[in-house]
Amino acid sequence: MRLLSLILLLSFSFTSFLFAASVEDIVADFESDFKEQLDENKVPGGAYAIIKGNKIIAMHGYGVRALGSTEPVNVDTVFRLASVSKTFAAGLTAQLVDEHKINWDDKIVDFVPEFRFKSKKYSSALTINHIMSQSSSLVHNAYDNLVEANYSMPRIIDKFKDIDPSCRLGKCYGYQNVLYSLIQPVLEKATSSTYSNLMSNHIFDPLKMDHSSLGYEAFMETNNHAAPHVFTKKGWIKIKVKPNYYKILPAAGVNASVADMSKWMMAQMGYFPDAYSEDVIDTVTTKRIRTRKEMLKRNWKPLLKNAYYGYGWRIYNVGGEELIYHGGSVSGFRSEVAYSKDKDLALVILLNAETRVGSDLNAHFWAQIFKPEPKVKQVVKLSQPTMVTARVSYMVPRNKPSSVPSTK
Repeated sequence: MRLLSLILLLSFSFTSFLFAASVEDIVADFESDFKEQLDENKVPGGAYAIIKGNKIIAMHGYGVRALGSTEPVNVDTVFRLASVSKTFAAGLTAQLVDEHKINWDDKIVDFVPEFRFKSKKYSSALTINHIMSQSSSLVHNAYDNLVEANYSMPRIIDKFKDIDPSCRLGKCYGYQNVLYSLIQPVLEKATSSTYSNLMSNHIFDPLKMDHSSLGYEAFMETNNHAAPHVFTKKGWIKIKVKPNYYKILPAAGVNASVADMSKWMMAQMGYFPDAYSEDVIDTVTTKRIRTRKEMLKRNWKPLLKNAYYGYGWRIYNVGGEELIYHGGSVSGFRSEVAYSKDKDLALVILLNAETRVGSDLNAHFWAQIFKPEPKVKQVVKLSQPTMVTARVSYMVPRNKPSSVPSTK
């Protein structure tokens, strides 16, 4: 009996020690893991930042901006953010709602009269709330393949007249890029300003995000920018920057460095209230629609208890606590951002390659942060506890779009 008690005590003490790992220890492990995973997967370059409260506690660039070059990635190297751009569009929209320039229930057709669904009842009912919360009830990624095929926006918008939502507006989750980006003409018409000027005046300038911009030209004119890479049978290769998704700025048009993204994450956690209010933060992170599809993601599946979409942000339930998250992937880049209000902690990962490494590192980091306190159980044998997530060392390029529909 004494032997069993001793085993129980040792087991509990050992497990408690593992669960009591400090943020400093987790950060140190992440820094080592980041370099190791990029090396193992031969990812050309990347940058990360970890923010605690209003302080950056770790921030580094690693690798090169482009294969064949010796120019290093540093904290000011600019990357394409891809779908993380949606967080900026949502923040800007929420600010303009606060300024009474628009309302969440405003109808899209009042600003974009050429937009139509197949059925008039849906066309006249679609609101800003629906497109920003991804609750338009359309099939996921409607007409993204036309963006990939470099169709003009008027031609893409015209194709929506051939389809209808699959269920009542606001009731079904359907992740969109094209539809989400209709917020640009809405904001421009409501304010008589360009989307670029609105973003600069409301977000980039107030937050002193000096290395952030919108669009293809701005990215290419930035001397210190990362080049895109995709994985082939011959390994990673550098490709040209594709302008296609820059046509939909709210969904995928922001460029930024990891240093600037650290400021963006501090703003989300409430540390720049004069520039980005608590009301805006609460608005964009309120659960709007459940996203069951997220529960099936390979690297997040062991962690998630539930998942929702707010305005431009995903809200994950991880171990009973909320994680505010978004990821992005486009034409040779991968971005990951996440923060916890309760832990007062944020993580940014930017990579110049289309790879799951970023998502795996992100999920692994938060698995350590949210690891629950152990429960005392009768244990008769000491065993090494199983990690919540496994480290993965492989690369997967972004899925190709389906075939382009006829324009007839």
